[in-house]
Amino acid sequence: MDAAQALLLARTQFGLNIAFHILFPSLTIALAWFLVYFRVRYERSRDPAWLAIYRLWIKVFALSFAMGVVSGIVMSFQFGTNWPGFMNTVGNIAGPLLAYEVLTAFFLEATFLGIMLFGMNRVPSWLHILSTVIVAIGTSLSAFWILALNSWMHTPVGHVIADGQLIAGDWLQVIFNPSFPYRFTHMMLASGLTASFVIAGLSAWRLLKAPDDASALKTLRAGVLVAAVLAPTQIFVGDLHGLNTLEHQPAKIAAIEGIWKTEKGAPLVLFAVPNEQERRNDYAIEIPKGAALVLKHDPDGELKGLDEFEPDRPPVAPVFYAFRLMVGIGVGMLALAWFGVWRLRRGGTLPRALLWTFAAFTFSGWIATLAGWIVTEIGRQPWLVTGILRTRDAVGHVSGAELGASLTGYVLAYSLMLLAYFVVITHMAGKGAEQQEMRK
Repeated sequence: MDAAQALLLARTQFGLNIAFHILFPSLTIALAWFLVYFRVRYERSRDPAWLAIYRLWIKVFALSFAMGVVSGIVMSFQFGTNWPGFMNTVGNIAGPLLAYEVLTAFFLEATFLGIMLFGMNRVPSWLHILSTVIVAIGTSLSAFWILALNSWMHTPVGHVIADGQLIAGDWLQVIFNPSFPYRFTHMMLASGLTASFVIAGLSAWRLLKAPDDASALKTLRAGVLVAAVLAPTQIFVGDLHGLNTLEHQPAKIAAIEGIWKTEKGAPLVLFAVPNEQERRNDYAIEIPKGAALVLKHDPDGELKGLDEFEPDRPPVAPVFYAFRLMVGIGVGMLALAWFGVWRLRRGGTLPRALLWTFAAFTFSGWIATLAGWIVTEIGRQPWLVTGILRTRDAVGHVSGAELGASLTGYVLAYSLMLLAYFVVITHMAGKGAEQQEMRK
């Protein structure tokens, strides 16, 4: 097996690990804040329905949090086994940022998670509520540090190079690098949408079985209302993120838009089949001058094409398709959330067809998040740290056979874990919050 195949296997293995891992933080970051809301509602109203809701969703949170921790530990080992060149080159920056995440976020979560899970009847109410808030803060802090590192890898600033290694010259510049504010906000909103649709979808699943379940109707309303606010906000922030990417990573934008040659008044390609060999888009459906208008705010504005970045340009097809999948799901979320709010304002529950639609959208946030991750990470190639470290220069000397064997093991293990996760949470949601509370 040659070096190119080993590199492909190493990238595939790490991609599988991070794709599996990102599912759970993308849910728990915002779900923790929903738990704060559920807990405060119970404290203020003393309505047993809110207590039952809190106890149901804290189980979903605990299971998701555990899955994220386990997969995160596995992923961290791969920095040393599969990508030693990464830590050898940028470890002086990546190491402290990862350590800050553990010290300020993970330890905070781990300390107060126990109180949140088991202390409701053992500690004062104010302390239990405070613990729930601190766990939510911890999940957001974790996202802060991880995205600071990831953003720096896309738009590296604030560093100096000494003896072939990168050292932080200004930590504030490293952390608050040019793409960080947009990437962090985009991810937090993505988590909010993911959690909103999981809550709304599983609540709809329960209402299909028990239309009179008051607790499920409460959580359905909460999920739909939050999604209705976050969906348009995410579209707005996504546009700002795109403009920032155009400034700092124009090759990625060229791949997203399928712009092969630098041109003025580039069309907005709604759909096409990118042809890598011929450097063109086949079967394209376009809006004339649309891309120039959106990205330059000028219908005759000039956009750089992929020809400007040869040979250091990303593969077009995965970035092109993933972006359209992400946007398509986002538009679907917006339409469904707004329609759901309109129907809920009319009173009563939702028609069965709409409940089935929400149930089908339960994990749509995961699909959109994975599509966005593909756009972000593949769109950065061939760089691991833009302009500094190429992906091929960071891979370790692990044989293709070893990579293939471990990749197969990961695929089997993660498939079983994900299947078990789906079965457990749909079973819990199907039983309903109040039913589970009555069985205690």
